[in-house]
Amino acid sequence: MKPIFKYILISIFALLVVGYMVYTLWYFSDRNKEEVCRRFEIELEDSDKVQLITQKDIATILDENNLNPIGKTIKHICTATIEETLHKNPMIKVAECYKTPAGIVHVRVLQRRPKFRVVGLGSYYMDVDRKTMPISTNYAVYVPVVSGRVTKTMASGKLFDFVSFLEENPFWDAQIEQIYVRDDLKIELVPRVGDVIILLGTLDNYAVKLNKLHKLYVNGFNVIGWNKYKKIDLQYKDQVVCTKVGLDPVHKEIAVIEKKDSIIAKKL
Repeated sequence: MKPIFKYILISIFALLVVGYMVYTLWYFSDRNKEEVCRRFEIELEDSDKVQLITQKDIATILDENNLNPIGKTIKHICTATIEETLHKNPMIKVAECYKTPAGIVHVRVLQRRPKFRVVGLGSYYMDVDRKTMPISTNYAVYVPVVSGRVTKTMASGKLFDFVSFLEENPFWDAQIEQIYVRDDLKIELVPRVGDVIILLGTLDNYAVKLNKLHKLYVNGFNVIGWNKYKKIDLQYKDQVVCTKVGLDPVHKEIAVIEKKDSIIAKKL
């Protein structure tokens, strides 16, 4: 066979293959457009960590907006509209929707994650992205509570960093139950056990202040007990001022934290 005829045959065969592929893609693409959605899947990625919204809630939102895809043809289902509608819900951080050739519509939802709850000048959650979010009326989230004169600037700034510090420290995460911001913007801490109030003062150098208290817990309170105190003041350098239960505030004990980490108790 002459080379020219061989080249022609190969070219004709290649054109037939390409033509068949184009026809196949066109045929199935057109057919898929008439495919009816028979299954709708909703995935909550982080439901093991937070539960502010459920699959049933998401389905209800779409039903109320006439966006439930079941029974509709694939070509009439707008995934962008579904995503836009779900993003309006304040409990949802990310919503992604896509369709499969088999006629399945899938929605993946990532919820917003509250970091702590603010109760004071307002009532809201501060989420892990330093943004406010409303309190859920249907589901409770167990997060630290910050009450008192809390401004949104404070909540998203130094207070956010302080809560993060407590969470990252197993000892303080287990000890502190509530944070209270006084009218003078000084911080009081409420432990999980006992009636003592810990006065942190301002949020400046909070790590140093709590380190002093930790030394007192380990080297002092483990020996003498701390339930006899009603107030522990961390505002002073190298010392912790404790007020006993039943005594006038003038009568206090000062635990001096020396450089060698020893503790010397003095009475006023």
